Amino acid sequence: MNTPIYDFVEAYKESNPVRLHMPGHKGVPGVLGAEPYDITEIDGADVLSQACGIIAESEANAGELFGCRTFYSTEGSSLCIRTMVFLAKKFAIRCGLKPFILAARNVHRSFVDAVALLDVDVEWIMPRADDSYESCSVTGEELGEIIDSYRAQGRMPVAVYVTSPDYLGNLADISALADACHSRRCLLMVDNAHGAYLRFLAESAHPIDLGADVCCDSAHKTLPVLTGGAYLHLSGNCPAELSRMAERAMALFASTSPSWLILQSLDRANALLTKDYPDRIRKAADRLDKLKGRLRAEGWILAGEEALKLTLCPKSRGYTGINLAELLADRGIVCEYADPDYLVMMITPETTEEELLYTENMLKAIPRREAIHSCPPLPGRTKPVLSPRESLFSLFETVPVEESVGRILAAPSVSCPPAVPIV
Repeated sequence: MNTPIYDFVEAYKESNPVRLHMPGHKGVPGVLGAEPYDITEIDGADVLSQACGIIAESEANAGELFGCRTFYSTEGSSLCIRTMVFLAKKFAIRCGLKPFILAARNVHRSFVDAVALLDVDVEWIMPRADDSYESCSVTGEELGEIIDSYRAQGRMPVAVYVTSPDYLGNLADISALADACHSRRCLLMVDNAHGAYLRFLAESAHPIDLGADVCCDSAHKTLPVLTGGAYLHLSGNCPAELSRMAERAMALFASTSPSWLILQSLDRANALLTKDYPDRIRKAADRLDKLKGRLRAEGWILAGEEALKLTLCPKSRGYTGINLAELLADRGIVCEYADPDYLVMMITPETTEEELLYTENMLKAIPRREAIHSCPPLPGRTKPVLSPRESLFSLFETVPVEESVGRILAAPSVSCPPAVPIV
């Protein structure tokens, strides 16, 4: 597979032109050394928001790999999530519906920001008692019943929005959720930010292949792509008008100065994914699966079933996730995420067998202590007082957490990771 974006920039760099254009470094190696590859929308370079040349060609290559219509984002899945909410609202207007999305409660905060900015109503699918605020389990049958209950009230969601995989590595039954949605003429949108690689397992577990209409992937999270590189995917069954307006919708929220370094990394990833990288993904998943088996045999409790994510529940061994992350950091192992309940590690083909073995040995060397008995927090279902938009644009004051009970939250304040709003 060709790499039109990278090839153009490489040829431009080698021609050693007088760069009387942005960026200000003029291609002279300096602060980072990557400056010669950092360009702007010069003649022949195409424009991301209206791609018709080398970017369009590269996006088509990515779409061929994923079996759908694909658009690039250089601003992560957050840009794609805002676009998905916009597309849901446009589809609702076309169908003569008041915009209403039914969303699993463990959404990324960018979803909450998007529904506020776009004035879209949202109703929540709440976590089960054995979930946490970072997870939200729902079966296809349960989803169908939830949709029907709203329909009986005269309200029909234009889309169902779920996060799969979630931050802990839990996977939703996308096929069953898609069936529940499509039999009720409802779109299924999936935040697949952590699962770009799922397309390349021995049997694809990618949401588009399982029936989702629209989804986003953060390529940079699990593929060899620079931070910020992401995909917006629209399935072949997605309403045609959504595909036609997707690029314009992304341009509403995106910078007009996309990173050409990120675009090149997305472009080069296409070539890697037509070679041995999918096989390397499958081998990495197999290595991690065997490691999980050995850790379970040692008494570790694991969460999630994602193939390239290792999530430990360390309280059974007397440690919080934060305690354990600190112990591992002292031994040179830096994890993706830790909170009082979980420790998350993300693996890719770039993770060597030696690194996995070292991590395993360090975990085995940590002595067991008396178990900690406490449950992860669950969000409560509260009575809406203002819409997300009304809340976001209201005047507000900042108060200590202990003084906030009974007050109206102006906007989510959770950090990333995990970026799942507790309130």
